[in-house]
Amino acid sequence: MNDIPRGIRNQNPGNIRHGETIWQGQSQYQDDPAYVTFTDPIYGIRAIARILMTYSKDGLNTVSQIIGRWAPSSENDTDAYVESVAKALGVGANTPLSLTSVLPDLVKAIITHENGEQPYTETQIETGIQLAEEDA
Repeated sequence: MNDIPRGIRNQNPGNIRHGETIWQGQSQYQDDPAYVTFTDPIYGIRAIARILMTYSKDGLNTVSQIIGRWAPSSENDTDAYVESVAKALGVGANTPLSLTSVLPDLVKAIITHENGEQPYTETQIETGIQLAEEDA
């Protein structure tokens, strides 16, 4: 079981940390002291999309700005993360993005970087994003 990446194991593929937010689909059993556990990965994907939508409303619209907030350099190699996501999206790190047009690919790039893999289907990604958009 420990060979499974933590984010996949927790059904939290964005590795979202515990905070004040009680997420839709959050498991009542929170066995991981650092990261939220969801009842289904669709809710973890939804949470990624909700956070990214908030960033967009806050004016963050480049990979560098988005990942700089998502994965601060105090606990991550943010430059490598930015490079990885920008490459996955086929854009420069400081190219302004339209979140609605890149959201599925951005979610997948974050999942891949966080877990070393992206095991979810297009339907799971789309459903998680759809749930996030319904609540926006």
